[in-house]
Amino acid sequence: MRKILTAICLCFMICTTAFGAQVPESVQNFVNKDFPNTNFRFDGAIILPDNTMYLPVFPAKTQDLKEVSIKSSYPVNTAMKQKPDMIILNNNYVLLKVLNVNGKKTVINLTSTPEELQTGLLPQDILLPKGLVIPESLKGIIGNIDVTVAQDTGLRINNSKNKVKKLTTPVEPLNGKTFYISTGTNRNIQVIQTNNKNPEYSLEQEHVINDMKAYNNEFLLVTYFDSKVMNVISLMDEKVIKQVNFEICPEQIIIDNAQKIAYITSGSNSSVYIFSLETMTLKKQLKINGMCEKFTLSEDGTKLFYVDRNTNDIWVIELDNDFLLRNIGSFPNVSKIAYANGKIYIISRTKNRLAIVDYETLGFLSELEVCEKPVDLYAHNGELFILGAQDNTVDVLNTQDDVLTDKLFLNTNAFATKITPIENSNLIMITNARSGLYSVIDTDTKEIVKTSPLDVPVRTIVVTNKVKTIK
Repeated sequence: MRKILTAICLCFMICTTAFGAQVPESVQNFVNKDFPNTNFRFDGAIILPDNTMYLPVFPAKTQDLKEVSIKSSYPVNTAMKQKPDMIILNNNYVLLKVLNVNGKKTVINLTSTPEELQTGLLPQDILLPKGLVIPESLKGIIGNIDVTVAQDTGLRINNSKNKVKKLTTPVEPLNGKTFYISTGTNRNIQVIQTNNKNPEYSLEQEHVINDMKAYNNEFLLVTYFDSKVMNVISLMDEKVIKQVNFEICPEQIIIDNAQKIAYITSGSNSSVYIFSLETMTLKKQLKINGMCEKFTLSEDGTKLFYVDRNTNDIWVIELDNDFLLRNIGSFPNVSKIAYANGKIYIISRTKNRLAIVDYETLGFLSELEVCEKPVDLYAHNGELFILGAQDNTVDVLNTQDDVLTDKLFLNTNAFATKITPIENSNLIMITNARSGLYSVIDTDTKEIVKTSPLDVPVRTIVVTNKVKTIK
C-alpha cells in the first residue's frame, strides 16, 4: 500500500511540474550563456538559434538552484556549446536533443537509462516534431502525449500540377522570403517562394480563411468563417500546434510585435480579445459596443479603431488609458480608418471621400476628394497612402498639411484591394483579390518599383522569412 501511495505522489509531482510547460529561468540562463536568443517556446520546446531542438524532461523532484550546471552528458564531458545529445543538469532537468538518424527524427537511445530520465516527464502540452520516434526505453517520459499525433504528416499538400517552376525576380527586400496566401476561392493556404509565381505547395485547412497574420516569422495565426477556433500553425514543421476556442467565431487579427500580443475581434460577441504571443493564451476579453469590423491599430500602438457594422459608428479603444472606449461619430460605408498627427482619417468606398477628424476635440476638420472606390489606407512617417480600386491608383497625402502630393498609377487591369507593408523596409505591396498580381511601391521615393505576377489571386497575404525546418 505504501508503495502505491508513493507512486501516486510521484506521478502527481511530475504531472504538476510538467503541465506548466515553462522551462525555469535558471535553465534558460544556462542555455543562453552559450546560445543567446534561444527560443524557449510556449509549449516547453527549446530551439537554438540554428533551429537545433531540445526537449526538456521535467524532473519528479527538482532542486531550486541559482546556478545550474551539467551533472552529466552524452557524449561524456561535452559542454552545452558542443550541443550534446543529452544533458543532465544538477537540478535534475534533462535536455534531449532531437536527432536526425537515417532521415528520421528521434532522440538518444541508451542501453541504460539514467534515473533522471526514468522518473521524468516531457511537458504535456509540448508539440513533438513531425515524425518523431521515441525509443522504447524512453516511452515512460511521454505521459499523456499522443504519439500518433506527433507522428502525423502535418498540413502540407504537394501541388502535383505545378511541377515546373515559373521563375520571377523579386525586389531585394523580398528576396528569399515566402508568401502565405489565402485566395478567397480555396480554403487552403498557398505557399509561394518569392522567386516563383506558382505555389510550391499548400497547407490544408478545414474551413475558409477569414484572416491570418504571422508572428516572429515562426507562427501563423488563422481565423475562419463559421468556426469558433483560431489555429496557431508552426511554420517550422507546418502543423497546428494550438487551437484557441472562442464563444463566437473570431474574425480579424492584429499583431503588436513590440508588445508581443495579438488583438482578435469577435463582432457577433461584441468583443476584442487580447492574446499573449509569448504563451499563446487568451489574456483578456474587452466588451465593446456594436459589431466590430474595419479593425485598425494606430501606428504608435496606443489606439484601436473599429466600425460598428450595424450603425456605422466609429469607436476607439484607448489602450494606454485603461481601455477607455470613445465614440468618434457616424460615417457611411467606411472602408478603412487610419490615425496620424493627432487626426483620424476615414475613407468611404462609395463617396470617394476622405474625412479628417481631430482626435482630441472630435471636431470635423475637412473632407477631401480622393481616388475612386478607396478601399485601404496606410499611415507611415507622416504620410497617408490611399488605395483606389476603380482605377488602380494610390493617392499620397501629407498628414502635416493634409494636402494630396502624389498620385501613382499601378498600370494593371486588376482590382486592387489591399496594402501590405513589407517589414524592415520602406516598401508596401498592393495585391489584388481578382487577379494574380502584386505591385511594390517605395514609400520614400513614391515610385512603383516592380509589378510581379502570381498564379493565384490574393485575398490575404503574409510575408515571412524563409522558414527553416527543425533539425
